Amino acid sequence: MAIKRTGKSGEKNVGDTARPDLLTPQITAAEAPNPEGNEEGLRPKTLQDYIGQSSLKAVLGIAIAAAKNRQEAMDHLLLYGPPGLGKTTLALILAQEMGVSCKITAAPALERPRDITGLLIGLQPGDILFIDEIHRLNRLTEELLYPAMEDYRLDITMGKGNSAKIRSLPLPRFTLIGATTKVGALTSPLRDRFGLIQRLQFYDLDELQQIILRTAQLLKTAITPNGARAIASRSRGTPRIANRLLKRVRDYAQVKQQTEIGAELAAEALDVYQVDQQGLDWTDRLVLQTLIDQFQGGPAGLEALAAATGEDSRTIEEVYEPYLLQIGYLSRTPRGRIATRAAYEHLGLVAPQRMEQLPLFETDLG
Repeated sequence: MAIKRTGKSGEKNVGDTARPDLLTPQITAAEAPNPEGNEEGLRPKTLQDYIGQSSLKAVLGIAIAAAKNRQEAMDHLLLYGPPGLGKTTLALILAQEMGVSCKITAAPALERPRDITGLLIGLQPGDILFIDEIHRLNRLTEELLYPAMEDYRLDITMGKGNSAKIRSLPLPRFTLIGATTKVGALTSPLRDRFGLIQRLQFYDLDELQQIILRTAQLLKTAITPNGARAIASRSRGTPRIANRLLKRVRDYAQVKQQTEIGAELAAEALDVYQVDQQGLDWTDRLVLQTLIDQFQGGPAGLEALAAATGEDSRTIEEVYEPYLLQIGYLSRTPRGRIATRAAYEHLGLVAPQRMEQLPLFETDLG
């Protein structure tokens, strides 16, 4: 399988508010997958080696087998879900399983129609074109994809004004795989042209433990199952974060001249990096602590919370809030953000009496 990456330097980074710490699920420039880097070697090569996402693997296994049986390209596939769960890895696996090439790009790199035109013309029969952050495609590029996906043709406008002519170029049958963290941001015409739309789920503790053990073996790092589980418990259900934490714990163990990573050493190392047992770092705790101390637990508006913490409001909304909402430490109501009873307990605080009759994760004071 050949892997080709296109696009401008730095465009692989996901999002405009990348979080500069261990717990950002967005991929950083230093970790951008490339044939020479470590990240590429950590990716599983086949569906059998891919850990987790069992229901998705079953669906993709059927799609691969059916396409091979008909000797056709797979249907277009849209993968959505939080960052760091393996959307790019799955695209590479599908190319490997189908025995075709995979071209990788990101929507922000496709600024002009000629950018996508060059990619489409260069495709061979059965090839996979992977577009990350596909919800960020500009309108002109998106409209060029409509006939390419549906009729396997490329419509090019030649000339201007009254003398303009449309020339249609035939394209080989290919598979477009789109990845997005915001499936609702896709336009309906684009979303409806995907034959398969699949969501990636967060990974459970056992799956993350297996991923960490596998990564440690590839990195030639000695680790016990309990050590892997200690790291997994703080990884926010995300393999990318799990692998990143493993590398930092490996650094800590090397500096401390420890030959094996156990549960105690892993916990000690992650405490140094200020990642607690729920996977929260100091900034997550700052948001909760500020909400509790300065706003009596809420409700508080996003802008007010941003001003009080010194963080950008978009960063709070897109980077910090999703995980706090997921684990039930924060609630969003029409009146603003509210810290839940679980958040008080996690910070070692006593919840106010108004929360005593509320369920642990239900704080809608509507």
